[in-house]
Amino acid sequence: MFHEEQRALQDRFDTRKLADRLQETIIQPVISPEDQAYIADKNMFFLATVDGAGQANCSYKGGQRGFVRVMDEKTLAFPIYDGNGMYMSAGNVLVNPNVGMLFIDFERQSRLRVNGIATIDHHDPLLAEYPEAQMIIRVAVREVFPNCPRYIHKMQLVEESAFVPGAHCETPATPWKSLALVADVLPARDAHLAGTDGDPAAAINRK
Repeated sequence: MFHEEQRALQDRFDTRKLADRLQETIIQPVISPEDQAYIADKNMFFLATVDGAGQANCSYKGGQRGFVRVMDEKTLAFPIYDGNGMYMSAGNVLVNPNVGMLFIDFERQSRLRVNGIATIDHHDPLLAEYPEAQMIIRVAVREVFPNCPRYIHKMQLVEESAFVPGAHCETPATPWKSLALVADVLPARDAHLAGTDGDPAAAINRK
């Protein structure tokens, strides 16, 4: 599991034996029932991807609780919703399928890491189960393991985003798409949102 430079650091700080023990005991090639329940309870995670030139990108993904589906002990699936139109994560998957997923429970101060190989199918049958999803990413799991929780800050959820698409409600338009700076480049589906909002920072950060 470890490459030469990781081994060099382990030797420098005398953690090689510890790393080997953790690999033998807590790093698993499948999603255990406990980890399946953990993932199904989450409404967000962080997604790490890498492009063809080796440049990394980290993205926040949020949705309704359980929006990441555990298809089986080796497969996860999640939707890509409308965003800023750059498709940094999804585009990276198409040239380098290796991804890392980090799930964090800030209230209980715990976290779980999933590494695997991602694929995109624009005709995935799961699309019908996620209102407004543009595509589905499936991840074939390579490694699943918990991380030390001691540096996780304890935080409490105040409310979930009103912009997460739902089956029985209308999703509000995001304010930043009304900015004059993007008015002439919006995709056709968003052309009706074009406006002249005078405060770009406020629009981008507004709920």
